[in-house]
Amino acid sequence: MARALVNVPKVARQGEVVEIKAMIAHPMETGYRSGPNGSNIPRDIIRRFTCTYNGEEVFSADLFPAVSANPFIAFTLVATTSGTIDFTWSDDAGKTQTASADITVN
Repeated sequence: MARALVNVPKVARQGEVVEIKAMIAHPMETGYRSGPNGSNIPRDIIRRFTCTYNGEEVFSADLFPAVSANPFIAFTLVATTSGTIDFTWSDDAGKTQTASADITVN
């Protein structure tokens, strides 16, 4: 897989709702397009995205061929304690990409 970009606030107040943003560079090939030789380009999509906050899953999504290339996902969570937010993307080929960011809660 390719490069992943995540945006997590560095500092938040306890109980504050914060916005988390994640994007990964991925072609998200549906398997329906024809290549230059006339045969279908093999399907290659990200199937699953998960996000954990200090080891607890706080967001997940199953993705399908209708999702555009370079999927962008945004969601909110409640900042409870300082820790690490981990992101995981898994694709059709069995490849997994991870990223993480720390958040400090005052």
